[in-house]
Amino acid sequence: MQAEGRGSSSRETRLGRVALVGCGFVADLYMRSLAAHPEIAVIAAHDHDPARLAKFAAHWGVATDATLAALLARLSPGDVVLNLTNPAAHYAVSRACLEAGHHVWCEKPLTLDVAQARALHDLAAAQGLMLASAPSSVLGEAAQVLIGAVRRGVAGTPRLIYAEMDDGFIPQAPYAKWQSESGAAWPHADEFAVGCTLEHAGYVLSWLIAMFGSVTRVVSASAEVIPDKPGAAGAPDVSVTVLTFENGPVARLTCSIVASHDHRLRVFGDEGVLQVREVWDNAAAVRFFRRFTLRRRLIEHPIGQRIRARGPSHPKVGRWGAASMNFALGPAEMLAALAEGRACRLTNAMALHLTEVTLALQGPSGVAEIESRCAPMEVAAWV
Repeated sequence: MQAEGRGSSSRETRLGRVALVGCGFVADLYMRSLAAHPEIAVIAAHDHDPARLAKFAAHWGVATDATLAALLARLSPGDVVLNLTNPAAHYAVSRACLEAGHHVWCEKPLTLDVAQARALHDLAAAQGLMLASAPSSVLGEAAQVLIGAVRRGVAGTPRLIYAEMDDGFIPQAPYAKWQSESGAAWPHADEFAVGCTLEHAGYVLSWLIAMFGSVTRVVSASAEVIPDKPGAAGAPDVSVTVLTFENGPVARLTCSIVASHDHRLRVFGDEGVLQVREVWDNAAAVRFFRRFTLRRRLIEHPIGQRIRARGPSHPKVGRWGAASMNFALGPAEMLAALAEGRACRLTNAMALHLTEVTLALQGPSGVAEIESRCAPMEVAAWV
């Protein structure tokens, strides 16, 4: 990542340029990730809070714009706007960017309403623009290696998937003291009010949708079991969902900020189990546990064979809390697609589908038929 106008070479900026809207906690994670991508230039940043904007810009050495309109006027065709605002502002900011003719990468969830997500999808299509949604981890090494292993039939035909997105008993954690690199506070009020399912289910859903394509039916149950969280306003803090895919197995996904930390994803196939122990780690090992009979008992190998990428994958970044993710992989994919004149692997249809499915997970509890559709993702060349 280079701040534009600071001596960046043509080689370093050959891929493209991004601009940031929103300079809160997650923006620092993007900037730290973008630092691993010298081919991407950061044009400028905007935040509705002048003090926060100034602090962020001073820390990272980026240009600023006092208004969103000024930021959008600075952009050129082919630039990508990173919408890193709070979830309630996602729709309005993304719409303004699309109407101004600019590609959009939006933090999760894309919107808080399915109709708004469809409106953004249709607007992007009408404008001939890309609209992609976080998380980027689906492009990470662990996700791509797992998808490749499933496609090659390493574990045989996949029959069932168990996915956990439990973050521990967060309401008892010292979250009021959590700060980003430039000093922004972790937005606990937003996190609790939006709910852990809308905030975190995408880390697993994006992998499953990329792996198998469209989800057709969601059977979900969600509940609020800790009612006194600051700013929670009745948002669920646990959900359990069964997902049916149009062309794939059944998956069970659990999200909570109550149960002990567990971010495993397991694919149960005819020949054994493929497992990733930590989906928040781009470099997490993908292991295959072969199933066999021992003394008339059916068991799985206790160690497992590691499945590796065939070559170098992508830049890795340091850890933040429990995660080690490169947040810039999504924007980098969009810019690469533009530069190479190809379709983006994170499609507009995937952004809509991921949003519709995520919203169905949170509630109301019951059965939801999913209307949108999207194709599976092509795996990376290095898998």
